[in-house]
Amino acid sequence: MKNRPYPVMRHALLAILSLFSFASLVTAQDKAGEIKSLMKLYADNGQFSGAVLVAEKGKILYKEGFGLANIEWNIANKPDTKFRLGSITKQFTSMLILQLVEEGKISLEGRLSDALPYYREDTGKKVTIHHLLTHTSGIPSYTNLPNFGREISRNPYPVEEFVKKCCSGDLEFEPGATFRYNNSGYFLLGAVIEKTTGKPYEKALEERIFKPLGMKNSGYDHHAAIMPGRATGYDQSLEGYTNAPYLDMSLPYAAGSLYSTVEDLFIWDQALYTDRLLSAKMKELLFKAHVQNPGSAYGYGWAVARKKLPRSKREIPVITHGGGINGFVTLIERHVDDRHLIVLLSNTAGANLGEMSTSIGRILYGEPYDPPKRSLARTLYKTMHDKGLEAAISQYRELRKTGPRDLDFRPAELNRLGYALLQAGRTEDAINVFQLNIEAYPEDSNGYDSLGEAYAAKGEKALAIKNYAKSLELDPTNANAVERMSQLIKEE
Repeated sequence: MKNRPYPVMRHALLAILSLFSFASLVTAQDKAGEIKSLMKLYADNGQFSGAVLVAEKGKILYKEGFGLANIEWNIANKPDTKFRLGSITKQFTSMLILQLVEEGKISLEGRLSDALPYYREDTGKKVTIHHLLTHTSGIPSYTNLPNFGREISRNPYPVEEFVKKCCSGDLEFEPGATFRYNNSGYFLLGAVIEKTTGKPYEKALEERIFKPLGMKNSGYDHHAAIMPGRATGYDQSLEGYTNAPYLDMSLPYAAGSLYSTVEDLFIWDQALYTDRLLSAKMKELLFKAHVQNPGSAYGYGWAVARKKLPRSKREIPVITHGGGINGFVTLIERHVDDRHLIVLLSNTAGANLGEMSTSIGRILYGEPYDPPKRSLARTLYKTMHDKGLEAAISQYRELRKTGPRDLDFRPAELNRLGYALLQAGRTEDAINVFQLNIEAYPEDSNGYDSLGEAYAAKGEKALAIKNYAKSLELDPTNANAVERMSQLIKEE
């Protein structure tokens, strides 16, 4: 009998499969290492303090904390550190609303004045639940009230009282006419949830989402509560860190009062691929592009967009949302076709998480990306502090000639330095820096806008008007320049 070839073929096949498995493992390790190096560079540059989690094809590829959860006690951030989420809260609110819709307890086309009998009827009868979910209600956002930060934000309010006081202004446009991001809409949705369920918003969240999913490190943030592992929020300027201004957490409410961890948000992401919380048909409404706006569209509590990959020319559909609240900035980005996930939670306001997520996404797809650059504004500020403004301007001119590749030369950096001087009352120095920015970037509309603001602060209205006009010449859509220039012309 001849020898049968099957055992040999079987061993060869196993060897090939093992080789592929090893190659996949190496690739995953390489990607994790590359993400780690990227985020360490951001942290070393003083541009990120927080936690990151990246999942590939539904499995955690990398998670780590960077920087300090509490600077005063030198406590490090970790993957289980709790961060305030800001507007990532909205996707949990929209989930609760759609659960109630599926149960037949409310309707997406139901009127606000019917859901909340105490709401003013003249506008409430025009606004639907759908309008609130999609930021198309026309109701003014309470965070845009001129006295919100100064007079309102530090005080607790019962839900109904706050609705009447701050979420019941005259409509800015007819409901459904346009998209305008609006925290009042999601505050009102929280009130609708309470009225419909007969339970506090945070209780409904706990019973309907967090407990069923096992999200043990997520909840409604209360300042008074003792919470192990909670990060402190910070602001960062060119001079260093400061504690973020106090905000009473009864006010962000269903628009922004939740806390969580990167690990719990991975649990949340995975649940969204199932029907555990909502049927597939209803879940489609969460991620449907109900409203189109420049650069992306909006579903129910989620932005819907596409990201371009430079090498392959592919466009990756992403479902995402960011958040910002005193001392914190956050981002969750889901690549649903590939089941990739990027979660970035920072306890320092101003971190450029969008730039970070773009680079991480390109690592996942094996695409080229730009490494982070050191802040030019911070470099110049140190020189100015030690040697004076003239030395800093000379340093800038020299650096422009040599062009170190690890420095950020975008016009926003000089703009940042100028505003730091303007806020410090050094108006003449700010004008010099803004003029330097215009010299370097004469086609940048924002540079003239900033110089106009500095001249207005100095009282030189004619020069302010001239620079606002130049800004509008370069960018006719600059609404700030239109408003400021009109005001100055009236004063003249």
